[in-house]
Amino acid sequence: MIGTRHMKFMVPLRLLVPLFALLLYGCNSSAADQVSASDLNLLQDAMREVEQSYVVPVTPGKLVDGALKGMLTRLDPHSDYMNETEYRELLATTSGQFGGVGIEISVEEGVPQVISAIDGTPAAAAGIQPGDRIVKADGQPTVGMDLSEVVRRLRGKPGTRVTLTVARTNRASFDVPITRAVIHVESVKSALQPGRVGYVRISTFDENTGDEVRAAIARLRQEAGGRFAGFVLDLRNDAGGLLDSAVEVSGDFIDGGTVVTTRGREADENRVYDAPAHSDLIPGTPMVVLINGASASAAEIVAGALQDHHRATLMGTRSFGKGSVQSILPIEGHGALRLTTALYYTPSGRSIQGHGVTPDVVLTLPKDEQVANAVVTYESDLFGTLKPAGALAPKTSPEPAASPAAPVAGAADHPINPKLIGTAQDAQLKGALDWLRSHPTGTTAR
Repeated sequence: MIGTRHMKFMVPLRLLVPLFALLLYGCNSSAADQVSASDLNLLQDAMREVEQSYVVPVTPGKLVDGALKGMLTRLDPHSDYMNETEYRELLATTSGQFGGVGIEISVEEGVPQVISAIDGTPAAAAGIQPGDRIVKADGQPTVGMDLSEVVRRLRGKPGTRVTLTVARTNRASFDVPITRAVIHVESVKSALQPGRVGYVRISTFDENTGDEVRAAIARLRQEAGGRFAGFVLDLRNDAGGLLDSAVEVSGDFIDGGTVVTTRGREADENRVYDAPAHSDLIPGTPMVVLINGASASAAEIVAGALQDHHRATLMGTRSFGKGSVQSILPIEGHGALRLTTALYYTPSGRSIQGHGVTPDVVLTLPKDEQVANAVVTYESDLFGTLKPAGALAPKTSPEPAASPAAPVAGAADHPINPKLIGTAQDAQLKGALDWLRSHPTGTTAR
């Protein structure tokens, strides 16, 4: 999930009706006036009826939270209302440290599903796998919960235990006890591969990722004797993160130019994000970027930018296709809105939303490296996903020209066993290294 660190505006949350008028109809007072006698009164009447007649007492605050969540989550899969606790948790997550079990999750048809377990966390150690469905937490059903409520149940004081009931394809549900810990998100891992090839893997884009990438490149260059023969940037299983971080990392590999553009309804959402001139840290070095169906959002921005600038050859499988911008809009004293406000486009004008980024060279995953009986779900498979249309439609074809190695439309992508990423048993990494050896000049596959 990608985010921004820019707070758009602050509004006091004192009364339900004025807030709904603001959210539903923006700043146009005449539009709010036109509905004040119907739609807004309906909300008040419904709240009053629930308070008087519901089987157990319910507070107005709980109703307001539920109404806001319902309104936002029905817009698309990524918009939501966060109460104060959830907002603080979001800030902790993007700062790179929080308490919990260490998994990236989404909600598919009302069921929490694991995207990936973060390396080095209790969830990874407990054997949680991509595609696992979490049907209970400490015996309480999670099916039907919104994503923020599921996250809150998984997080807790370090040292405490939570028991997850996991449903995995072709086997009975089973319990997995996990002891929570402070999750230090180590977003960058690196190693020098044989033949002086640098390897950097980014697992998430947080506030520290840019600094960590530059430090890794400096260390690897020294190990390589001052010069790389090739370089692999691994974005597989990277579910995204901060826009600023994605732009910063992209700038480490291109010498200026556009990284990504955004387009939305409001003029101030139409922006161009550029890389600094002469910022490539490894100029002239042949480069491969690895992606897969779990590469989303910020990872897709970086992959699309390096592909459009012909700076790297993309290898792997089609990315997730999460190309929408969520702005965090704090509400003073009452949490924040996470609202989709724009869509992302690669430098050539391709929309990421629903399409993803197509690799130049497809590297399918050997069966023995796949998570058993799991299939990747794409953004385009989610209920209510946005489809670029009208002014938001891509200016060019949504995909680059097809090559003989282009993926078959609708072909299933199976998630890689996370424990194999970056190891000697990683066939996709081996394929990238073999390609670099056969293309020493860095000519990209087109």
